[in-house]
Amino acid sequence: MSNTDLEDDLRGTFERAAASVPESTGLTERATTGAQRAQRRTWIVSGAAAVAVAAIAVVGFGLAGSNSKPSQPPVAGGQAPVSATPTPKPLTAQTVSGTWRPLQIAGFKVLKAARPQDPVLVFHPDGTWSGSDGCNGLQGTYSIGQRGEFTATPGLQHLIGCDNVPHTGVLTSAKRVAMAGDTLKFFGADGRQLASYARAR
Repeated sequence: MSNTDLEDDLRGTFERAAASVPESTGLTERATTGAQRAQRRTWIVSGAAAVAVAAIAVVGFGLAGSNSKPSQPPVAGGQAPVSATPTPKPLTAQTVSGTWRPLQIAGFKVLKAARPQDPVLVFHPDGTWSGSDGCNGLQGTYSIGQRGEFTATPGLQHLIGCDNVPHTGVLTSAKRVAMAGDTLKFFGADGRQLASYARAR
């Protein structure tokens, strides 16, 4: 058999086989529709997966934020932060020692009057005090407690009369003493301020 005869025989076989297959209407349309549906399902699945991933990320960030603590600035040398307000030192005979001049005394209005002597108080570190009321020499003893409790006892004094500054009355009436900078303040048993003195030297 020649090649031409063989080709004709094969062509006839294919034609007969094609004729025996029933015609299917809308095959192309169904194939296109199926492909579109498959593509939509792919989009839906992909979108749901993206939403799930975003939700997990949001929950994860929320949990991480709730468990985190506010950061504290590091302190050099591992020391605790220093407070801006220094703790006041307790008063002692050493901290109040020196010469003080009166700034204000409750009920006494003539601090500026001319006197033979300068009216001052002098506290000594050994627990004694001295000074002048403007006319008379003064002296005595005193003590200061850990919380500023104060007691004073007068000693021998002269009694020359003038506009005497009542240092002795302030000291014997005072129950507490406090110092703010270079100002010394005395308070009575009721908390009322009796007098204030400024450091002279």
